[in-house]
Amino acid sequence: MLANYAPILIFLVIAGVMGAVLLLLGFAFGRGQKDPEKLSAYECGFEAFEDTRMRFDVRYYLVAILFIIFDLEIAFLFPWAVSLDAVGRFGLAAMGIFLAILVVGFVYEWKKGALEWD
Repeated sequence: MLANYAPILIFLVIAGVMGAVLLLLGFAFGRGQKDPEKLSAYECGFEAFEDTRMRFDVRYYLVAILFIIFDLEIAFLFPWAVSLDAVGRFGLAAMGIFLAILVVGFVYEWKKGALEWD
């Protein structure tokens, strides 16, 4: 039973050793000189326009959450579509209910104006 996990253990050991070696090579051969221009904060190649601790609009987070929700929906749809023959009508009904709940949530967010960028 333990022999089944040997390739995973070997992979983890090799990855750990490789990561440590690459870090050590970077410290050994990298230049440690840091000039003020390299340490300065920049934004897309320009100096920062405003304070970096400014507040973000809550709508940004709402759109991000909506993106994650609908991205997860697609992640659930792919395995369901592949195994549609195996799950049968029960699987079709369950996915219909799942999609209906997500559509209701989407319509609610739309009506509340969460997708508006004023």
